[in-house]
Amino acid sequence: MNKLKNKVFWVIFLILTVFLISILFIFNHQTYRQEKSQIESNLTRLEDNRIKDEHSKLGRPDKIEGNEANSQISEKNEINMQAPQRIFMDAQVYTILLDSNNQVKEIVSHTEDGMSDSEITTLANEIIGQQKENYTKIGNLYFDNYSYSYQKYRFLTIIDNTVAKERVVSLLKSSLLIFVCLELVIIYVSIKLTSWIIKPVLETFEKQKQFIADASHELKTPIAVIMASSEALEKDYETKWIHNIQSETERMSRLVSNLLDLAKLENGANQEQYALNNLSKTIEISILTLEGLMYEKNITLNYQIEENIQFRCDNDQMKQLMAILLDNAIKHSSKDGEIVVLLKKEKSDIMLVVKNKGEGIPKGSEEKIFERFYRADESRNRDENRYGLGLAIAKSIVTNHGGKISAHSENGYTTFQVIFK
Repeated sequence: MNKLKNKVFWVIFLILTVFLISILFIFNHQTYRQEKSQIESNLTRLEDNRIKDEHSKLGRPDKIEGNEANSQISEKNEINMQAPQRIFMDAQVYTILLDSNNQVKEIVSHTEDGMSDSEITTLANEIIGQQKENYTKIGNLYFDNYSYSYQKYRFLTIIDNTVAKERVVSLLKSSLLIFVCLELVIIYVSIKLTSWIIKPVLETFEKQKQFIADASHELKTPIAVIMASSEALEKDYETKWIHNIQSETERMSRLVSNLLDLAKLENGANQEQYALNNLSKTIEISILTLEGLMYEKNITLNYQIEENIQFRCDNDQMKQLMAILLDNAIKHSSKDGEIVVLLKKEKSDIMLVVKNKGEGIPKGSEEKIFERFYRADESRNRDENRYGLGLAIAKSIVTNHGGKISAHSENGYTTFQVIFK
């Protein structure tokens, strides 16, 4: 049972954990992609602006001469130098012009409060030394500090990844913290769900153990009597020993027969094999069979059977159900008591009621009486060779026919009610 419990726990825990990891991964991945896409877009825009600027400087002087041309070019350069700072408010941007030898000629623009010109030059030379051809690199935002766009012999644009890096790393740390906290919640939820899922299994397992213990106990007594009687026969032949053997053998036979019936019923039934029967007639025949026993015990019988109620069922099991309910009512009826049987249709349902005046069901035992080997009065039932299997068999019959059975005691009467859909 502990192995089953552990397996169920780990299955639930792993499913919830994988789901949580997937959600956090998707959220972090989308944020990372957005940051990376933004940097890539910024580099593209800077590159486009720089190319346009170069074309502008090549085209304008042909039409404008002297100081006027130089003034306009200077004004254009001043505008381009300020552009990155206006566009990229959350990132430090550095643009480096390269000469025909691919050496740093001039730092055209850079964001204020960033690196010094010497630091920018050193970084630019390091990048130029690594790259042979034109290349754009979007760095790993978790580790790399810079992204850049390199145009050989023309320019190098560098974007500082610091701000984006701080955002994605901060989100990753927050996700890890959330993961740890939610994992604790998942452990708690997994424990609770495991307990809820295996509760029916535990109950069945406990009932099975109790069933084995009760069945062993019930069989132990007749076996002991048979063995003792057999030993006595070897020493002293008397008919009472033979009678004991026969009595206890019959008792064991009834117990085994009931256990086999119960086992067969609890395995379920194929309702497609049921035939359409006249339930009214079946119930009436069952009542008349036991009417003589009620008369001997001076028990008044009243019954109201609605005629011609058709029900798809196993006719023999319906007779067995009625015999169990009537036998139970007779056993627990008081002297000069009364038994009432009612069968009627209510809309689409069929209701069967067996009511007796006499000994009631103890409070809190209304459900327990349908369990195997349950006996409210242990000593009395043992004296009468009753094993507590009858009502368990009755419940299985009702369940196999898609119905429900219940019992309660009130005002000196005990009522068993069966409803078939």
